[in-house]
Amino acid sequence: MADELPVVVIGAGPTGLAAAAQLERRRLPVVVLEKGTAAGATVREWGHVRLFSMWRDLVDPAAEKLLVATGWQRPADDVCPTGREWTLSYLEPLAAALGDRVRFGAEVTGVSRRGRDRVVDTGRDEQPFTVVVRHADGSHERLLARAVIDASGTWTTPNPLGGDGLPALGEDTVADRISYRIPDLAADEDRARYAGRRTAVVGRGHSALTTLVALAQVAEEEPATRAVWVLRRGEVGDTFGGGAADQLAARGALGERARAAVESGAIEVVTGFRTAEVRAGEAGLVLVDDEGRTLDPVEEIVALTGFRPDLSPLSEVRLGLDATLQAPVELAPLIDPNVHSCGTVYPHGERELSHPEPGFYLAGMKSYGRAPTFLALTGFEQVRSIAAHLAGDHASARRVELTLPETGVCGGSGLFDAPQAQDEGGCCGPAPEPVELTLPSAST
Repeated sequence: MADELPVVVIGAGPTGLAAAAQLERRRLPVVVLEKGTAAGATVREWGHVRLFSMWRDLVDPAAEKLLVATGWQRPADDVCPTGREWTLSYLEPLAAALGDRVRFGAEVTGVSRRGRDRVVDTGRDEQPFTVVVRHADGSHERLLARAVIDASGTWTTPNPLGGDGLPALGEDTVADRISYRIPDLAADEDRARYAGRRTAVVGRGHSALTTLVALAQVAEEEPATRAVWVLRRGEVGDTFGGGAADQLAARGALGERARAAVESGAIEVVTGFRTAEVRAGEAGLVLVDDEGRTLDPVEEIVALTGFRPDLSPLSEVRLGLDATLQAPVELAPLIDPNVHSCGTVYPHGERELSHPEPGFYLAGMKSYGRAPTFLALTGFEQVRSIAAHLAGDHASARRVELTLPETGVCGGSGLFDAPQAQDEGGCCGPAPEPVELTLPSAST
């Protein structure tokens, strides 16, 4: 019977492990497949970054019940942990509590229906899912599943440097001098790479602000350190965020520190620059935009231009994705940064996350496609709703309630080149303050 098969969860990060805990609470069999060797493998890669959220918002309720039964002690609610602390104090213990339900060194390379490619209609919904797994030793396995929750995130597929969404010309040839992650400037290796050198930081999100603040701090000790902040939009505008109006105090404080660094002259700002090419020469790397404008040479580039989902293992699954965001079609209008300059990200669950392929879900950061912002709380609520639906508790699945913190920021990406829209009221008239959800790489 298909109902006796497990639900396969892809990814043992915060959302994937929360999904497993929610399914376990519903007494549904579950298998978590994680490519890495330990829980929170991608969170470890940004472990030096402090999250904006406090512990009170970083623990899934079903997961906490599992953990408490093992003697786990919940960290103080009012502390913002680093990614490393989140992993060591929560994700690792949670994976241990789930036991053999979590399998490491298991990379999902394909998902389909048993005996059906994406073209075949006949008997499709009656067949279980087939999940192809490549193990660390190179062997392969096929698992059958009643449902699949892909919570593998987007960390492994950062957007390229190019302003048109494609790699800039020459980007691949100088890949060793481009980082797509927030550098750890407290670590000797990264400090040696950036201290005393000129670095271009490309991007406008919280990852970019974090990097700029860190480079400005290094410059105080090593004055030869220089940073040039490259923005695609025509002005800095509200990039620094809501400051004191931000209900995530740490996020507001970051914006204020970045603003101070720019105003002090420690950071050079270039606006309206969409990179089209990177030229390597004796003087360093030269960025060239799509109009032929060039910047002074830099020695390093940190490209923090967001992420995109890797959909290649899902080529045989019938996905219903928004053409712009690559998010589920019902979810996309609720999170589209081109539209939602103001207002809230509405609560959502199983219904908004559904696809034409019944029983398949994208959850967590991957469900947001190319939308740039996300909170752990959102992922926890997503998988709670999905688990309720799979257990047949449809009333609970529909009852999605989630209160998210406000940013005090106004201005979606669709208005960045038209600042007059805000002056004339635009979308910001009577609407409530917006809610911005933050990428893990930008400190959740």
